[in-house]
Amino acid sequence: MNYLLIASSFVLSFTFVFLLIRYAEKLGFVDIPNARSVHKKPIPRGAGVGFVSAVMISTLLFDFTFFVEYYYIYLAIAVIFLVGLLDDKLDVSPKLKFVFIFIATFILYMNDIAIFSLGSYFGYEVPLPYLLVLPFTFLAVAGLTNAVNLVDGLDGLAGSIVFVMLGAFLAIGLLHGDAVMITLASTFMATIAAFLAFNWRPAKIFMGDSGSLTLGLVIALLSIKALAYVTPGAVLFIAALPLLDTFMVMTRRIQRGLSPFTADKNHLHHFLYKTKMDVMFTVKLMVSIQFAFSIIGYQLGQEENVLTLILFAVMFYLFLNFFDQRIQRRPKTKKEPTAVPAIRKHKKSNLATH
Repeated sequence: MNYLLIASSFVLSFTFVFLLIRYAEKLGFVDIPNARSVHKKPIPRGAGVGFVSAVMISTLLFDFTFFVEYYYIYLAIAVIFLVGLLDDKLDVSPKLKFVFIFIATFILYMNDIAIFSLGSYFGYEVPLPYLLVLPFTFLAVAGLTNAVNLVDGLDGLAGSIVFVMLGAFLAIGLLHGDAVMITLASTFMATIAAFLAFNWRPAKIFMGDSGSLTLGLVIALLSIKALAYVTPGAVLFIAALPLLDTFMVMTRRIQRGLSPFTADKNHLHHFLYKTKMDVMFTVKLMVSIQFAFSIIGYQLGQEENVLTLILFAVMFYLFLNFFDQRIQRRPKTKKEPTAVPAIRKHKKSNLATH
């Protein structure tokens, strides 16, 4: 590990985020509260500009050889960072985001960072047909990128959850001597740590899409790299909470006849926040859950894929049914018998008929 690179990433991130807070209004990086917001007043956003730039600059200065050798990774990161930056400034459409995500995925695919196999089951590997490698990789990258983006809803939540996931990927990288996993995970952990100093409740700045989308891509990239060492089921557990939250919310939207991309307040952090109306309780609980999932994923790294996938499916079923916000259940009351309407008796007319 390049400790000078890690230290400089932290220092630069801290400095850049501090400056962004100070000049956010002049730069146009201000988050105005809406119906789905927990905060009630305008807060600076776009901290992703600070901590992503810190990683880029630090790597250029202190590990230039690595940056040149793996330029395509930083190019893909820059593509997603750009669309996130545009969204922070102009609120771009979801379609445009997917276009940029596809471009980043294609860059990685052309350099052999892609999903070529679905894993091994009962001793038999299931390779993906060549024509399906790019589409399947794109779906995985888009899913993880947006999953991290969607979990960014409370002070310190997304940054802390990503920090935990990066820690698991760093452990895998160190165990297997993977330079890409070690460098990306460690530098982004350093920059996120600096960012969290300003994002912990009460947040002085939000990461914005420039941060959340970029971190989502980094998690997706590391997930694909990790498949060389651990099973797909283990990767699902390492990235479990954002994935479960996204699957759960989209399933609920489809059940209600809505688009799965419709914005709402039915995410897991919304559900938990409503139970105690305590942001710190919600963040600490969700980070603890993600920490437990990441440990399980690391421990199940070499286990049979079928078992890990079944376990993940069970977890999804439990989350889907336990965290259900569609209806507010009312206590059942004993149904009283319906009264039988009285039959009206008509008096017989005394008038004679003619």
